[in-house]
Amino acid sequence: MKPLLRLIALFCLCVGYALPAQAAVTITFWSHELGNSFPHAFFTLRGVPDAGGAPVDTNAGFTAKSVSPALLMGPVAGKLDIARPSYVASSDAQFSVVMTDAQYVAVLRLVDAWSEGKPDSVYRLGDHNCVHFVKEAARLVGLSALDQPGLMKKPRSYLKAVLAGNAGRVTPIEMHGRQYLASLDPIESPGVALATEAAASGMVTTTVPGPLPAAR
Repeated sequence: MKPLLRLIALFCLCVGYALPAQAAVTITFWSHELGNSFPHAFFTLRGVPDAGGAPVDTNAGFTAKSVSPALLMGPVAGKLDIARPSYVASSDAQFSVVMTDAQYVAVLRLVDAWSEGKPDSVYRLGDHNCVHFVKEAARLVGLSALDQPGLMKKPRSYLKAVLAGNAGRVTPIEMHGRQYLASLDPIESPGVALATEAAASGMVTTTVPGPLPAAR
């Protein structure tokens, strides 16, 4: 299913409900340092919208379609990066924000806008990379202190700077992924069942709520 169709499907879950003041979907901002891959920033979405619908348990980041010397020379094709469970577990959760339903919808629109083939899917190492993607998500959920010119190629340092600049507005986590995921309670959504999509295929919701399902 293409990103736009997945987005529409998620919107349809809310049909017939008024948007409430506070939602129960939490966005968590993560960093991943080196190892077998480049440093990376991404976010997870987890919970159930106040408007109702299926449990949400997914993640999204932005990266280049292929890693080559072309990255250093100019724009290249980009793509959404839906992380596998082992990758999330080996990353670091920095902080989280409980979103309103309106903010949740705005973040879904961001994901769609940066999806492959869309105008915003062009990857530029200097000014349109994974850190810029999470920066835009942070802006949509009302955070400040987002302009950190010297840190836009340093995911962990960038997110720690945003955390420091938003005391009282975010929930600090600063935990390794395995430890953080093990601390999460199951997602409660009585009477809702939705087939689980493979994580690598796109935005994922789950029928059996629980810690990020072993998440990309």
